[in-house]
This record gives sequence, structure tokens and C-alpha cells, in this order.
Amino acid sequence: MPAADPRAVESLLAFWVEAGVDVTYGEGPNDRMAAGLEALKPRPAAAPRAVAPSALSAAPLRLPGVDAAVVASAREAAAAAGDLEALQAAIAAYEGCELKRQGARQAVFARGAPNAVVMVIGEGPGAEEDLQGAPFVGRAGKLLDKMLAAAGLTDRVFITNTVFWRPPGNRTPTPAEQMACAPFVERAIALVQPKALLLVGAASAKSMLQRTEGILAMRGRWFEWRSEDGALEIPAMPTLHPAFLLRQPAAKKKAWEDLLMLTDRLDRPARPT
Repeated sequence: MPAADPRAVESLLAFWVEAGVDVTYGEGPNDRMAAGLEALKPRPAAAPRAVAPSALSAAPLRLPGVDAAVVASAREAAAAAGDLEALQAAIAAYEGCELKRQGARQAVFARGAPNAVVMVIGEGPGAEEDLQGAPFVGRAGKLLDKMLAAAGLTDRVFITNTVFWRPPGNRTPTPAEQMACAPFVERAIALVQPKALLLVGAASAKSMLQRTEGILAMRGRWFEWRSEDGALEIPAMPTLHPAFLLRQPAAKKKAWEDLLMLTDRLDRPARPT
């Protein structure tokens, strides 16, 4: 019998290693059929482990890249702001969001009525917003203003974002960046005391409601936004971002339906107490 070519043997061994074979022989015979039948047998379900409700509500959301000390400092600074002007100054002085050091010109906080019945919360500033220092002032903002005016909401809204500095290249803000700014958003809601939140775009809706669905699945539905301490609970309506509507004009009908649902709820008579 001719000797095997060592190169062919080496190649074959390498093939079997890549396929997951790590031994040539076992210590004894192995009945693969019996093992397969055993694996198919039903297993009793494990008893669910009880979790105290307080533990669920108290457990903070943890994300990679989020420093708990940074978020704590944001909460402290936000809580100390007694009005919107002080809150704007606290945001401008805040160093906990990495976006501030990634090319943004300035902090972009808010515009609109300080006693608004609706708070509009977008994703983050773009190039024009970074230049002017106000949210939703570019092409998408002009479309948003037209839609709000058509719904009779021009003087009834307060507009802000989930982050206050422009993400590089107008990219979507990350959950970590949104969490670093979340205490200031929450404080703005507490100061304005709106009757409803209009969450504009997927990144805003997911961050504010802590949900994972896409915006097309969430829009047109009412959710409840709750503050970190549970003291505030406000109805929230996710809707399509006007930048998306500029690219997909046919979707404007859906956004208009959302606004009609919002105004209907605002104008609904209050229930007697």
C-alpha cells in the first residue's frame, strides 16, 4: 500500500478541525441514535423565579457607555433648575454628553410656549439647528410648523429634542447619548406640565417610551410616559419625523391622522371628578 501524501493528510486534518472534529476516537462506543431520542424527550418546565415588583421598578436601565455618575450629575443639575431659563443654562454648562465634544457649535434646547399643552420631542439638532441654536428650524422644522398650524397648535406647543447637541453627520443619537440628556428632558416636562407629548421620529419614541418597536408600529397609538420617580404620567403619541415626510410625501396622511388624534384628545371635555 503506497504511503499517504503528508500534505494530503495535513489538508484533511485541517478540514476536520474546521468542521468541529476534535478527537479521532472516543473512550468507548457512542450510541448516537439513543442520544438523539433522549434529546427529543419533553422536559418539565422550570418554575418561574418570583421577582418583587419593587425590584422591577427600582432597577435602573443600564446601557453600554453610560456612566451612572454622569447621569446622577445630570439629575442633580436638572433638579436645581427652577425655571426653563435656568434649565437652559444648566444644559449649556453640562459636560456629561459626549456629543458636546464632537463638533457641535452650541447647545440647542427649545422653542415655543413655556405653558404649552403639547410638548413636541424630536431626536436631535441638525446642521441648521446647530447654527441657529433652536430646534426644528430647518426644512423639516418648517414642515412641522405648517402641520402644527394646520392642526391649530401653533401657540400651544413647546419643542425640544432627546439630545441637545448635533450628532456628527446628523446621525441618529445613540441610547447612551439620550440617557445622558434624559434628566434635562424630564425636568423640562415637569416645568412645562403639558397635557400630552408628541414624540417625533423613531429615536425619540423609543427613548422616551423605552420600547423597541419601529415608528410605523407605534405611530397613531397612545402610550403613557412616566417620569423616573413615577410622579408624572402623561399621554404620549409617537408620529413620523417631518424629515421622513420630506422623503416620503405619501406618508403625510398618516402624520396628519396622528395630529387629528392628538387635537381630539386635547379638546375632549375633562371627565368629572
